[in-house]
This record gives sequence, C-alpha cells and structure tokens, in this order.
Amino acid sequence: MLQRKLRLLQAVSLNTSTMVGIGPFITIPLLVASMNGPQAMVGWVLGAIVALADGLVWCELAAAFPGSGGTYHFYDAAYGEGRAGRLLKFLFVWQFFFSGPLEIASGAVGLAKYLAYFAPGLLGTAWSWGDLIPGAVGKVAWGQVAAVGVMGMATLLAYRRIEMAGRLMVVLWVGMLATVGWVIATGLSHFNPSLAFDLAPDAWSLTGANALGLGAALAIAMYDYLGYYQVCYLGDEVAEPSRTIPRSILISVVLVSLIYLTMNVSILGVVPWREVVKSDHAATDMMLRIHGATAAGLVSAMIVWTAMASVFASLLAYSRVPYASAKAGHFFRTFAATHPRGDFPHLSLLLIGGITMVACLFELETIIAALLSSRILIQFVGQIVTVFLLHARPEARGSLPFRMPFYPIPAVVALLGWLFVFGTTEWTILAYGLGTLVAGVGAFAIWDGMVRRREAAP
Repeated sequence: MLQRKLRLLQAVSLNTSTMVGIGPFITIPLLVASMNGPQAMVGWVLGAIVALADGLVWCELAAAFPGSGGTYHFYDAAYGEGRAGRLLKFLFVWQFFFSGPLEIASGAVGLAKYLAYFAPGLLGTAWSWGDLIPGAVGKVAWGQVAAVGVMGMATLLAYRRIEMAGRLMVVLWVGMLATVGWVIATGLSHFNPSLAFDLAPDAWSLTGANALGLGAALAIAMYDYLGYYQVCYLGDEVAEPSRTIPRSILISVVLVSLIYLTMNVSILGVVPWREVVKSDHAATDMMLRIHGATAAGLVSAMIVWTAMASVFASLLAYSRVPYASAKAGHFFRTFAATHPRGDFPHLSLLLIGGITMVACLFELETIIAALLSSRILIQFVGQIVTVFLLHARPEARGSLPFRMPFYPIPAVVALLGWLFVFGTTEWTILAYGLGTLVAGVGAFAIWDGMVRRREAAP
C-alpha cells in the first residue's frame, strides 16, 4: 500500500524542480528566435498567466479527487465507468505514452547539451537514421546517447521508497535554487538595459508571422512551466492532499514565474539576443563573458544538477500513471504491483524509464512540439471541461474542497491559452497531435469491444 509521506516542502520541491529543470536554460534561444527579438519575453508573461489559471483548474480537481494518476484519476472519479468515462481514461493513458516520456526525455537531452560544454564530442553525430532504416531522415548525436544513460541513472535513483525519494528530491531542489540564484544575481549585477530591450520597430506587431511567433513563444513558455501540477500524480502519497496539493501548485507557479522572467531578462541584459539565438548554453555563455572559464564550467555543472532534479521528479510522478490505470483495470494488471519491501510501483517505474530512454533518441525541438500537441486536447482542455461540468452539478457546487476565485474566468483564460497554443502549432506537429488522438479513439473502440465481449461471455 502507498504511504502518505509527502508534505508541502516535498510537494513544492517536486513541482518546481520539474518546472525549472533544464527548460529555461535550453529554450531561451528558441523563445527569442520565435519572435526575432527580446519582445519574446512576453511569452513567459502570458505563460505565467495561463499556468496560474490552469493551476487553479488542477487545484479544484486534485482537492476534490486526491489520488495517484493525476488526470487519469480525475476522469475516473468524475465520469466513472460510463462510456464517456472509459473513453477519456483510455485516451489519457494513450496520449500519455506519446507525451509523458517525451517530456522526461526533453530534460535528459537538454542535460546532455550542457554536458557538451565539458565534452564537445557529445555534439558529434553517433549515427544517421538512414543508415539503420532506408529512407529515414535525421541524425542522433552522441549527446542523445548520453541522455539514455542519464535516464538509466534517474531510474535507479527513483527505484526506492517514497519517503527516501522525497528527501532526495529536496536535496536536488536546493541545488536547483542555488543554480538559478547564481545566474540571476550575476546577470542583474551586470545588467545592460540597451541589450535587454533591443527591440525592432515592428516588434509589437501581431500580424502575420509575428502572431504565429507569439503562439510559438507561448508554446515554449508553457513547456517550461509544465510541472506545476506534478504532485497530483502522487496524490495517494501526499499528506493532507486536499490542502497540501492546491497550496503547492499555487506556490510553485508564482515562485517559478518570478524565477523565469528575472533569469532570462538578466541573461539578455548581458548577452546580445542575436548571440543568444545561436547558443546551445546561454547561461554558460553569460558566465563565461563575465567571470571566465572556471565560473562557466561550474554553472554548467550546476545546470546539469538542476536538469537531473527535473528528470528525477518527472520520472517519479509519471511512473504512477500506468500504476493507477492498471490498478483500476484499464491497463495490464502486472503494472499495478508494488515493490514487496519498498511499497512503490516498481514495474510501472521501469516501464516509463525504458520508454523514455527510446524517446531520448529524437531531436529536442521535435520532442517539445510533439509532447504539447499530443497532450493539449485530451488532458488540459479535457480537465477544464470537467471543471465546468462539476460546477454544473448541483450536488457538487457546495462540496468542492477548493473553489477557484472568480470562477469561471481562470478556467476560460486557461482554455483560450491552450487553444491558442494548439491552433498556432506547425501543421506537421499539429497532425501528430490530431493523429494520435484519432488513433486513440480507434484503439479504444477495439479495446472496449473486446472487454465487453469478454464480460458478456458465459
């Protein structure tokens, strides 16, 4: 049986470590390039607004339905075993296998990019896909191979009792705070406003390419903010979940929003944005410019530590999804097993760790875009609709343990934000998201039919 050992400090450290991780260190070049200038920082501001609004959606659902599995558990509790409930639960687990490991892999691949500061050979090509699969395109760098090893290490660290994993999470979290604190302090102490706000005359035009650029900037920002809800996946292991989970979500969003905006503006105030766009490790470049090679090497090592904290937190949380669905009978029963001595879902953990190792072999930009496009509709939009439906039920209105302030405004803001990100996605990635959803509906029809026939058999 899972033990309720995670308290507010561990919950905040889990969320914020997942949110910060490697994200802002590797995506600032992508963000600035999306709008061709530092005005792209508005993407992080809008992202903070959407994340806070969506965080209130998670707060309502997690307080009302605390349990392992996050969205899967919310759908199970809200819709039950009716056809709509079975479809939503199946589709969530289905998309999870297309997006969850990609999210974890993005942290491991980003970690390898900063490792390349010490071992430049990691940027070299290990093999081309065309050498293995005739007609396939793309290459795999040695850094991506190293990311596979990183995932093996993270799986080993997560393979332990939850209270031990929670203590380890706090240690990694302290290292993360020290890293971003040093980067922010260094950037602000050498801040040059003329660099940070070097805007083109048409910087704020939202026509044509700039509108699509804002969508891309918001998508990158939302990728960086992903994780404010991470503790929801471990709801059965949180003490006083109806109080602890909402508090941890709101603290995490506010804290990380301040960290992101301050850190990235401080980097742009030292390193010209045209150089940032071409950089694989902007924070290291800033430190090299100010303090020299020794400081640059040290901050790179600290960023690697921060990235490991994010990978560890994501793996710990996402490994509970197959466990929760298997326990409820919507996935292979084998993965409902817990470790005989450690009381943690060890087989589910090994499954997610293994899939993520494979996901590490794809390019970072593809990983980020694909994980968002496959997740937005069935998870984020689906949860917002669920909150609307809960509020429409007379019996639920007065019994919700947590009610978002100014309802329904935050839910509407979150809905519009996610739909804007989805609607401005590159069409090939959009096709991936819609394709996985359509395939999931088809797979559900087959799976549900098999289950029904089995139940009806004498």
